[in-house]
Amino acid sequence: MAASRALFLDRDGVINHDSGYTSDVENFRFIDGIFDVCRAAKKMGYLLIVITNQAGIGRGYYSEQDFSILTKWMCDQFESEGASIRDVFYCPYHPEDGIGHYKKDSFDRKPNPGMLLHAAEKHELDLNTSIMIGDKSSDMQSANQAGVGIRCHFLSGVNNDVVSDVATHQISTLQDSISLLAKSVFDINNAARTAVKAG
Repeated sequence: MAASRALFLDRDGVINHDSGYTSDVENFRFIDGIFDVCRAAKKMGYLLIVITNQAGIGRGYYSEQDFSILTKWMCDQFESEGASIRDVFYCPYHPEDGIGHYKKDSFDRKPNPGMLLHAAEKHELDLNTSIMIGDKSSDMQSANQAGVGIRCHFLSGVNNDVVSDVATHQISTLQDSISLLAKSVFDINNAARTAVKAG
């Protein structure tokens, strides 16, 4: 069976406005276009997977239970919008400011590729045909190290980040990524037809 492809999404700054360690429903505001992108991706056969650093847990700002409650609520909103999330991977650790056992340099913490590699193994993903959307250079670095084929740097002008040198594309609105999803599917299908003819 052919491997699946995924649309990987950072959370803070891509799914929701990054208000700084968002940990409750009251402060969680979805970014315009996120549901449009995810519905389009689902129709094109992508699995939706969230990949997020959550050092606020390690710093003691909120608990893993708080994160779990918010995540369930978030996933329920996606479900109601016709864009169900397949899985959420998070890293609660921080190498300097983590408290207790949360203080460690984890292979899962972006810019390391651990969470993406775990997702690929769990869901039998083809990372080369998958897409990552992130608003930080660490998202792009993580995706590059994992071998994610399309690395889309979302620069909305909210932060002062500059486009990552390992990003394959830059977008200023989430809707801009829909055409990238469609082109990727076209290229994959075209390659498959070519391979069949050659065989």
